[in-house]
Amino acid sequence: MINSIDHLIIVVKDLNTAAKNYQKVLGIDPVWKGEHKELGTANVLFNFKNTYLELLSSKGEGLGSSLVNDKLNKSGEGLAGIVFGTEDINKTRNLLIEKGFKIDIPSEGEGINSSNQAIRKWKNLFLPSELTRGIFSFIIEHTHGELPSTDPCSDAALNKLDHVVINTNDSDGFIDIYKDVFGTRLALDKVIEHWNSRILFFRTNKTTIEVIEKKDDKQTFDSLWGLAWEVESIDKAHKRLVKEGVEVTDIKSGLKENTLVATIKSHTNNVPTLLIEHTL
Repeated sequence: MINSIDHLIIVVKDLNTAAKNYQKVLGIDPVWKGEHKELGTANVLFNFKNTYLELLSSKGEGLGSSLVNDKLNKSGEGLAGIVFGTEDINKTRNLLIEKGFKIDIPSEGEGINSSNQAIRKWKNLFLPSELTRGIFSFIIEHTHGELPSTDPCSDAALNKLDHVVINTNDSDGFIDIYKDVFGTRLALDKVIEHWNSRILFFRTNKTTIEVIEKKDDKQTFDSLWGLAWEVESIDKAHKRLVKEGVEVTDIKSGLKENTLVATIKSHTNNVPTLLIEHTL
């Protein structure tokens, strides 16, 4: 049903400033700058080996503008959405209906690249609250045009999404949706005693959805937390970031065997951001 994390959305106040921040953080240039005039939003896109990142801001009036401003007013800039990819949105809709969910017909969208007037088109399938559980998420099928690929990355650039972190207070319910409804592979389900937490790993399109459970008595709720980006050389990436004036912690061994990590502390527009190198 779902075959990828198509893209991630970061909501920002000033799109130009955020784009400059992320050029420094990522070490690559954006491949797309455009608008959704019917939604009242503008965006900048960075493309990677296994997903793309969308910086989204309000521009004008529309449903999208209202959603962006609501997020900014409530919690400020930050990671705001996760979008799942499918190759057949009508089939996906029918499968969800068969599973008992009420799903509207897909809506159509269009984007125009301001630099060369290239057009991309897609269909979106918006999901009911029992499937999103507090996260802004939907399913997309791209129907026309493609994002330009990123020029070959240097070893110092961030080239691939390693994982996205989601917090939950209901791991069993999360599994019911992501494994049993969406069909995403559950690769790990483990209790970490010294964290007093349960951790889930779901795998798709060479990346991981890492879910951390903290039990409480509140209503079931999931929330996006942060991103981890893979680099070929964390030493070169660290030196590049320091040179760019980005605050980054010292490199250390990661929790996972054969990894090195460092945390980026500035220029991320409030998104907790980790660098990771897999040494084997």
